[in-house]
Amino acid sequence: MPEPQTPAKGDETAAAPADQGGKKSPSVSVCLPADHSPVEEELQMKQTQKQGTSVGKRAPGEDHQPSQPSGIFVERPQSATATKGKDITFVAKVDSSNMAKKPTMKWLKGKWLDLGSKAGKHLQFKEVYDRNTKIYTYEMSIIKVVDGDAGSYRCEVTAKNKCDSSPFEVSVQAAPEEQQDNILEAFKRSGDGGEDAGELDFSALLKKREKKPKVVEEAEVDVFLILKDAKPCDYERIAFEYGITDLRGLLKRLKKMKKVEPKKSDAFLRKLDAAYSVDKGKKIHLSVEVTDPNTPVKWLKNGQEVKPSAKYVFESVGNKRTLTINKCNQSDDAAYECVVGEEKSFTEVFVKEPPVTITKLLDDAHTVVGQKVEFEVEVSEEGANVKWMKDGVELNKETAGSRYRFKKDGRRHVLIVNEATKEDIGMYHALTNGGESKAELEVEDKELEVLQSIADLTVKAAEQAVFKCEVSDENVKGKWLKDGVEVRPSDRVKITHFGRTHKLMIDDVKPSDAGDYSFVPDGYALSLSAKLNFLEIKIAYVPREDPPKIHLDAGGPGGDNTITVVAGNKLSLDVQITGEPAPTVCWRKGDQVVPEGEGRVHVESNKSLSSFIIERAEKDDEGRYSISVTNAAGEDVVELNVKIVDVPSPPENVRCTSVGEYSGAIAWDPPAFDGGVPIKGYLMERRKVGSSRWTKLNFDVHESTAYEAKRMIEGVLYEMRVFTVNGVGTSEPSATSQPFMPIAPTGEPTRLTVDDVTDTTCALKWRPPEKIGAGGIDGYIVEYCKEGGDQWVQANEEPVVNNQYRVKGLPVGERMLFRVTAVNIAGRSPPATLPQAVTIREIVENPKIRVPRHLRSKLTVRVGEKVNLVLPFQGKPRPVATWSKDGVLLEDKAVGTRTSDVDAILFIRSAERSHSGKYTLSVQVESALDSADLHIQVVEEPGPPVAVRVADVWGSNAALEWKPPKDDGNCEIIGYTVHKADMKTKDWFTVVEHNRRPGCTVSDLVMGNEYLFRVFSENVCGLSAEPGISQNTAIVTKTGLSHNRAPFKEADVNCSPKFTAPLMDRSVVAGYSTAISCAVRGYPKPKIIWMKNNMIISEDPKFLMQNNQGVLTLNIRKPGVYDGGKYSCRAANDLGEDVVECKLEVHVVQEKGAAAKN
Repeated sequence: MPEPQTPAKGDETAAAPADQGGKKSPSVSVCLPADHSPVEEELQMKQTQKQGTSVGKRAPGEDHQPSQPSGIFVERPQSATATKGKDITFVAKVDSSNMAKKPTMKWLKGKWLDLGSKAGKHLQFKEVYDRNTKIYTYEMSIIKVVDGDAGSYRCEVTAKNKCDSSPFEVSVQAAPEEQQDNILEAFKRSGDGGEDAGELDFSALLKKREKKPKVVEEAEVDVFLILKDAKPCDYERIAFEYGITDLRGLLKRLKKMKKVEPKKSDAFLRKLDAAYSVDKGKKIHLSVEVTDPNTPVKWLKNGQEVKPSAKYVFESVGNKRTLTINKCNQSDDAAYECVVGEEKSFTEVFVKEPPVTITKLLDDAHTVVGQKVEFEVEVSEEGANVKWMKDGVELNKETAGSRYRFKKDGRRHVLIVNEATKEDIGMYHALTNGGESKAELEVEDKELEVLQSIADLTVKAAEQAVFKCEVSDENVKGKWLKDGVEVRPSDRVKITHFGRTHKLMIDDVKPSDAGDYSFVPDGYALSLSAKLNFLEIKIAYVPREDPPKIHLDAGGPGGDNTITVVAGNKLSLDVQITGEPAPTVCWRKGDQVVPEGEGRVHVESNKSLSSFIIERAEKDDEGRYSISVTNAAGEDVVELNVKIVDVPSPPENVRCTSVGEYSGAIAWDPPAFDGGVPIKGYLMERRKVGSSRWTKLNFDVHESTAYEAKRMIEGVLYEMRVFTVNGVGTSEPSATSQPFMPIAPTGEPTRLTVDDVTDTTCALKWRPPEKIGAGGIDGYIVEYCKEGGDQWVQANEEPVVNNQYRVKGLPVGERMLFRVTAVNIAGRSPPATLPQAVTIREIVENPKIRVPRHLRSKLTVRVGEKVNLVLPFQGKPRPVATWSKDGVLLEDKAVGTRTSDVDAILFIRSAERSHSGKYTLSVQVESALDSADLHIQVVEEPGPPVAVRVADVWGSNAALEWKPPKDDGNCEIIGYTVHKADMKTKDWFTVVEHNRRPGCTVSDLVMGNEYLFRVFSENVCGLSAEPGISQNTAIVTKTGLSHNRAPFKEADVNCSPKFTAPLMDRSVVAGYSTAISCAVRGYPKPKIIWMKNNMIISEDPKFLMQNNQGVLTLNIRKPGVYDGGKYSCRAANDLGEDVVECKLEVHVVQEKGAAAKN
């Protein structure tokens, strides 16, 4: 049911609503202006009293009752009439209480024009959300309405599973003319006199309007339309008929209507359309037809005159005036006018942009709290708008705040999450008007790993105490505390932070330094503690002798003194030694003594401490070491084991084992080297093919050598790599796996049929599946089993690519079932099975040879050419084929034959004339026989004609005769070619071609000359290799003619030099060789002199002067800037001289980089 139409903002009038039956109630329809009189109001009430609805302005206290909304609209926009130059607003409300996501609203004009792209000063859009009622309010405002705004509009709202639209109309009326109203005309006069009789009745303004009772419905009639076409003498009768008492007010209203009625244009026969649309980059034609074909027109764009150019082309053909706009862009989206004199024709041009597609998709991101994340897409056009959304909510500069940043670089659009938090987890979308890409962001809590904790220390007075710890993050800072109080650096206390290592060093330890020390990383609930013990030593002055003692506890398992060192790190093992007198220390690796104080592996010793140091530990440093101390009181020896550990090598043979619609399973082999410590597990990463960003799949190590990656996009190629993790660290990444694509298995093959059956084979054929999917098809698997059984046997080891296959090795006479399965990376499809079993038995078919059309006539071949003839045949079982020539079984070894199941081939590598004849192919199946004949003719060039002679000579003619050649080349002679030669020059010329007879007459011979003739024979291969030469010659005798020659007079050719072609001015590029040329004539041969700036050019290797038949050329090799100037050429002989000049400019082309610097 249509919605009742309610005046919107800026409306002056509104149409009466329809009744509930969908039909209009018959009534009198009258439109009143804003300044209508009470009389006009009375007229309107009489015409609308049957409906109970007032038209035009509402009386005070009358509230508009909104219609009941349908669909998901709470309130729909209503059709309205807007006044030109005024503003108007349309409102729509949507209830989102039952929607999972925010609805999407579009305002459209016509069928396709999205007004969202036209937002600006003229069109404004507003969106308000009420959190209490969960109602979205959408407003569209048209600022300063123009004629082009009239038309059909539509608003569309779209939710996840819902969609609704509401159409409405907008009409535009001219602004009413301002005039001074006579307030006296608004009042009735009392009495029955004339126009001026009676008194003014002001009570009409004070009376309350009474409601008129409903009357019987009548047909809807517009009184003013009747009055407009009626004669003035009938006005009173019509007013009485329709109950109008104020005739003067009626006449005033009618006069006003006639005044604003649009006049028929005197200048235009056809005006511009209300609106035009064009695709971006295309051209559009705006055309009008004018009354006067000679009248000039002006074209305006947004009020500014348009001048003709390559962009704007004006055309004038008869009465038609056309403006063509080439290569339209967004700047051409404007209002246009065609002006003829005082009249104008208005239109509006809408430029549609092509859809912007996404060329590089978003990549999933996996990060930890506090890290920066970037989502990047590439679109098909620069400057395109990209809309970013998170979980269905739009992100923009107003709503994003400082958490998100947006970056544009050409076609690249980047969304930057400055410091990722748990709230940023979700699905991010990048949308254009032609595409969409999405990616998921996962944020994990940031964990700090302690690689080395601080240890308790026991030091003596004046010694140095060093607390050292190592954490996993190089950027983490922290504080050192002593007994809960922060330690401040001083001359004796130093705090350092280098990479992942934090140190607290206390020099010249005092008893007051003893206490509990701790290190607290900033931003983490973590504390590392250790204790500093002060050891007070009392010195006894009684000399004594103590045997040496090594105080070493490496803490290895089982007490084997094993020390583990990470490869590349430094090992510094301090061993305390006691004994009086001071013992001698010796370190050994096996039998080799470790040097002291030098080398990568060395020893540093003092009275009570010996330090064993390995710089940048390597695998070769691993092994058994011993330390021995000796003094006069005895000896002590301790052995220890140094073990070098390292990060493991990466896993091997990473491969995809299976895929699903949104997942992929991978497997790998353990690394070849575990680093010397047990492997804890593995870390996996994936990326889209073509992307440079890897996404972590797990933060906790995965112990198995197989993993299933989920939440992938079907149809997108992915790559995987794996890291090995042990107690030392993480390995380098493995080699990237082969790309794989998450896909679902394909559908079953279609139209499976039997193509052929023999005693042991069955040929099948089928069509590809109707649903293939993104992964395509790798091939097909064919299986068979006996009828009634369930043991299916695979016929092909590898999938077949073609849509046909012959199953071999089947038992004769058995009834077999067959099925075919499509295979791709996702696995096997459901099988396509034959509906009935097939009996494996040969089908007998009579033989039949099918001779190709071009072999049904005689085949002509030149000597030496190849012959390869294929004759298809049919028959079952396989026919027996035999060849014969001229009725005799073919035994010539030069002629080869081959026979397959479906055809027979006859081939000759080099044809000879002896191969000519009739070849017969016979094919036989049991007693049935069929044969076909082939006729082959091998030809070559003929021999020369014989007995060529001159039979007769008369006048300037000669008659020739000859006999056909002895060898015709195995085909018919089709003609002869005759040549003649003058005995003086011996040059041959053709006089007759394609002569059919063995004789001809040669005419137009020159008197007094003797001629020799030769003749070539010709067949289909061409002319003979050798000619037949005439045995005698033809002498054409003179007939007494004589010629008296005039005496020879030598001409005088002497002349002064004169240039026939001057030198031309030239502009050349430095470094590129050039030349200037001119032409001169004169006799005796003139002397040529080239000059530059009036200076003679000597034998300079830079210049090369040439003279060819009077054409003079000066070549200049790779000219420079200083080679420019005036060049002249002088020619002189005994009779005079002549000079020509030209100007040569040499300019230097700067390189792009140098030009940019300047």
